[in-house]
Amino acid sequence: MAGRGKVIGAAAAKKVTSRSSKAGLQFPVGRIARFLKTGKYSERVGAGAPVYMAAVLEYLAAEVLELAGNAARDNKKTRIVPRHIQLAVRNDEELSKLLGSVTIANGGVMPNIHSLLLPKKSGSSKAGADADN
Repeated sequence: MAGRGKVIGAAAAKKVTSRSSKAGLQFPVGRIARFLKTGKYSERVGAGAPVYMAAVLEYLAAEVLELAGNAARDNKKTRIVPRHIQLAVRNDEELSKLLGSVTIANGGVMPNIHSLLLPKKSGSSKAGADADN
């Protein structure tokens, strides 16, 4: 009865650790590897590719969440909503360039009033100075 019962020896003491924990990541390396293989992006996928990709995705997520958390705190809120993500991404130059063509649902628009629509300043113009005399 091969394959049944407990395995005795070195194999029993071996502890299973995920590739994510080996790399010190929170994002799932195994799942990303599976997606890369089943997505048919290439015929073969190296061992380091999903680890690197998971690290990059985790870094980007952490960056966006940190900036969105700051935007939520600025608005005196404790929960991050899509509006905070929109404000965070559009105020950061590099993230705005990366996500330039991305639409964030329920994100709204950036507060901006075109300079032509602002009221004209009545400063030291000649017409105003002549009218006083």
